[in-house]
Amino acid sequence: MEKNIEILEKLPEIKEKITQEIGKVIVGQDKIVEQMLIALISNGHCLLEGVPGLAKTLMISTMAKVLSMKFSRIQFTPDLMPSDITGTDILAENKADGKRYFEYIKGPIFANIILADEINRTPPKTQAALLQAMQEYQVTAGNKTFDLDRPFLVLATQNPIEQEGTYLLPEAQLDRFMFYLNIDYPSYEEEKNIVKNDAFASLNSVTSVIGAEEITHIQNAVKEVPVSEHVLEFAVKLARTTRAQYEDAPDYIKKWVSWGAGPRASQYLVYAARSRAVLQGRLTPSVDDVINVAQSVLQHRIIISFAAEAEGITPQKIITKIISELN
Repeated sequence: MEKNIEILEKLPEIKEKITQEIGKVIVGQDKIVEQMLIALISNGHCLLEGVPGLAKTLMISTMAKVLSMKFSRIQFTPDLMPSDITGTDILAENKADGKRYFEYIKGPIFANIILADEINRTPPKTQAALLQAMQEYQVTAGNKTFDLDRPFLVLATQNPIEQEGTYLLPEAQLDRFMFYLNIDYPSYEEEKNIVKNDAFASLNSVTSVIGAEEITHIQNAVKEVPVSEHVLEFAVKLARTTRAQYEDAPDYIKKWVSWGAGPRASQYLVYAARSRAVLQGRLTPSVDDVINVAQSVLQHRIIISFAAEAEGITPQKIITKIISELN
C-alpha cells in the first residue's frame, strides 16, 4: 500500500508535465485532455465528437507521443473489414520442407493506444470488431485467442454534422466507452494562438513523459484508492435515477427517458472520480468528483423519448436536473 501511495503522490506532477507537452501542440482543450487522462488511468475508453478542424486526431496522436506507447491509427471507412482491424490468417510456406501453413498476421488493434478515426463511417459489423478488445482486452481469430498489450486505450472520433454515409454506433458499442467528450470551438484568444502556431512543427518538439509500464503501475494503484460510502451511494443513485423503469424514478424521468444508464455507468462514475481525485493530489474522491465526470459518463447512455425531443430536452439537461435534486 505504501508503494501505491508513493506512485499516486507523483501523479499531479506527472499530469502537469503531460499537459505542458500536449500544450506545445494543442491550444486550450485543457478539460478534454484531463478527461482523457482520467480515462487512461481508469482503464477506460473515450469517444470524442466535434466538427472537423478541432484537432481531435492531432490531440490523440500527440498524447500517444507524450505517453511513449505503441500507437495505431485506424481510418474507418465504409469498406473497412473486421480483419483489417484485428488481423488475418495468411498462407505461408516453410522454406525448410516446403510445407504450407496458415500464419496469423496481427492487425493494428495490437497496440497500446488506438485512434479509431471517424468510427461512425464504418458498418456495425466492422465496429463490432472492437467490442471484445475494448471489454476483455483480447482478440479471437478462428479458434485462437490473443491477449492485447496493456495498457490498452481506444480513443475514437466522430463528426456530428456529416450524417450521409455514417452508421449510428449500437448501444452495446457506446456503452464500452467510459467517456463521451464533446469538443467545442476554441475561444477568440485560443484561435489566435492556433493561427500563430505551426502545430505540426511543434509536434516534433514534444518529448515523452511516461511509458506503458509506469502507466500500468498507476492503473493498479488507482484501483486500490478507497471510496467513502456516501460517495458510492451518490454515484449509484445518480445512475439509477436516469432509468424510467426504476421504481423511485421522478415523473420527469418517466416522461423524458426511454432507457437510462446501466450498472457499468455506476462503476465508471466511481472509477473516474477516483482518478480525478488522485490527479489533483487527493487520495480519496468526493461527491464533487462524481459530479464533475457525470456528463461525460452518462450522456451517451441515456436514450431520450419523443416527448423529450419535442420539448428540446437533451440528456445533458436531464443529468444536470438529477444532480441538482440529489446534491
